[in-house]
Amino acid sequence: MLLGFPDPVAELSFGGRLDLGAGVLPGGVPGGAVGCGALYFRRRAPVAEAIVTLAVCVVYYPLSVYDGPLMVTFALALYTAAAEGRFTAAVALGVVTLIAVGFGEARQHDGNRQIDDMSLFMLAGWLVSLVAVGRAQWTRSAYLGEVEQRALAAEREQEARAEQSATEERLRIARELHDVLGHSISLINVQSGAVLHKLSKKPEPAEALSAAEEALEAVKATSKDALRELRSTLGALRKPDETAPTSPTSGLGRLDELVARARSTGIEVRLRTEGERRPLPPPVDLAAYRIVQESLTNVTRHARATGAVVTVDYTDERAVRVRVDDDGEGSPEGSPAGSGIRGMAERARAFGGELTAQNTAEGFGVSARLPTEGTA
Repeated sequence: MLLGFPDPVAELSFGGRLDLGAGVLPGGVPGGAVGCGALYFRRRAPVAEAIVTLAVCVVYYPLSVYDGPLMVTFALALYTAAAEGRFTAAVALGVVTLIAVGFGEARQHDGNRQIDDMSLFMLAGWLVSLVAVGRAQWTRSAYLGEVEQRALAAEREQEARAEQSATEERLRIARELHDVLGHSISLINVQSGAVLHKLSKKPEPAEALSAAEEALEAVKATSKDALRELRSTLGALRKPDETAPTSPTSGLGRLDELVARARSTGIEVRLRTEGERRPLPPPVDLAAYRIVQESLTNVTRHARATGAVVTVDYTDERAVRVRVDDDGEGSPEGSPAGSGIRGMAERARAFGGELTAQNTAEGFGVSARLPTEGTA
């Protein structure tokens, strides 16, 4: 007896034997088939499947002689609805079921009730437990899904950081190679061109020999310095167990050599120092040296200058300033900045500094300010 419908078991015939056929055939077998078949769709449409199984139970139990296990299909459907995140619908179905059973039992006389108050209370606890367990499963699944998403996001972020670090290191090495090789090869090109120009005038043998020796000495010194710089730069690609290069690293302390090589191209280069010289963090020291080096490279290659002045200013206690001014032709108005100037600007920005490169009244000037505080 369910939902207040009469129990077919009470009908007896043939001398006290139960008439089973009339109770099983009308709704039992079809209802059981429909209820079990609906479970196939419990993942796709959990709420609709729960409603179907509840409706089948409402039809099945009043018409069936035996109280079969069809109620299990509704229990599984109710749990699935809660486990799939349809918590409100699951609660509503549980409440409707409890109200319907209570209403059906209330219509019966005291002697005809099939479910007493204690059983009704246990049914309520059973429905609440199904919904609560389903809700707990949904919460656990959501938590595991969030953890998985966070793990994937962390992995993607780690890959992005690794790729960014690799890109930055590649650009750093490319910039170093550009500054080292570009400067040295430019000097060699200018020195060789100057000697060839002298020789084309067919000077006296002694004069020609002297010019050739002077040029070869300059080329030798420049190429030797280029090899030293190249080894130092490629040292960043060493394996951890390899020996570090023993040659001195470039810095403002080697500007005298840099200026001397620039003078060998025929340009009068002067070096000035303002303020009291002090030790600089190695990265800043190298960046300042590279900016002066690239500036002198541009002077020898493009400026058509006869003189240049390199100024190192230590008067600012929180930064160092370097400036290279030449008396060349300057840069045409509106012309885009070359890769050399962009590389110098990137070096300055890497330390929170700034770089300006512009035409002056005398020619062209490059000025950079590199902060020294807080630099590792």
